[in-house]
Amino acid sequence: MYQTLKKLLQNTPSVSGREGGIRDLIASLMRPLVDEITVDAMGNLICLKKGTAGTPKRVLLAAHMDEIGFIVNYIEDSGYLRVAPIGGIDYVAAADSLVVFENGTKGVLVPEGDLKRGEAPKAEKCYIDIGAKSHRDAEKRVKIGDTCALAAGLTRLCGSRVCGRPLDDRVGCAVLVEIASRLSAPADDVYYVFSVQEEVGCRGAGPAAFGIAPDVALIFDVTGTGDTLSASPMAVKLGDGVAVKIKDKSVICDASLVEELLLLAKSKGIAVQCEILTYGGTDASAVQMTGLGCKTGALSLPCRYIHTGVEMLDMNDVKAAADLAIAYLGGEK
Repeated sequence: MYQTLKKLLQNTPSVSGREGGIRDLIASLMRPLVDEITVDAMGNLICLKKGTAGTPKRVLLAAHMDEIGFIVNYIEDSGYLRVAPIGGIDYVAAADSLVVFENGTKGVLVPEGDLKRGEAPKAEKCYIDIGAKSHRDAEKRVKIGDTCALAAGLTRLCGSRVCGRPLDDRVGCAVLVEIASRLSAPADDVYYVFSVQEEVGCRGAGPAAFGIAPDVALIFDVTGTGDTLSASPMAVKLGDGVAVKIKDKSVICDASLVEELLLLAKSKGIAVQCEILTYGGTDASAVQMTGLGCKTGALSLPCRYIHTGVEMLDMNDVKAAADLAIAYLGGEK
């Protein structure tokens, strides 16, 4: 799964609303593994593996393929670019970092002026320097409305730990690809949804779920941990297994599904932990309330330093997420 994740972390910026590049890459990986591939009006990639049962249920598995980033809203006479945030940007973490535009142009996100110790850069006081000498020079490379993101990449650390970006949520996408590669003959119809615009309000997953009308859904995304020196107390640790979400700020997962997943993990010897996140949310909230509603759960990947350039995962947790989902769907054939 590491190699799949590495492929998905190529420098293909996929800022919310501009997911075309990563969608094409994921489609190329999924095409040999499923029966149908479609792209809906929102831009969600929907891949269907038909079930073998006489009257199959509809199971939705979802991970978002967009990432946080920036959009150019003004070009200074000097050639510097003013940008607005797309998604939840941590400007402390992003400042003085390399950014990459969709067309390959590179630059540096710079906070304007001298910051006092401990002072956070403000969005309106940051600019991007692409090395242009003038407004005209900059416009040859970048125009108003172009988007960029911090440079992507993946680095191995100690043992099974890796860091890089955007692990949120390319790792969820990698898990879906892994499930599809190992689940060759599911009993139920399995819809793999790679959603758009999650980072700006879970906008893509709802329409996708409306079109599918699933009987049950599992959402795959990162979650915070409570195991760093400055972390708030939280019963999720890196390396302790996949986290079965009980609730976050936007959703309360189906209690019977939570219990079923926890019991199944225990019976299969899959490392698992319980997640209660006191902030944030995922596509689970949008899917759960779409149409007539859906029995919804979430398998979360513990991740340190979310929305920075050095998000950190344990690949054993990633494998556990795939293993538990496959066990829930009936096992490998």
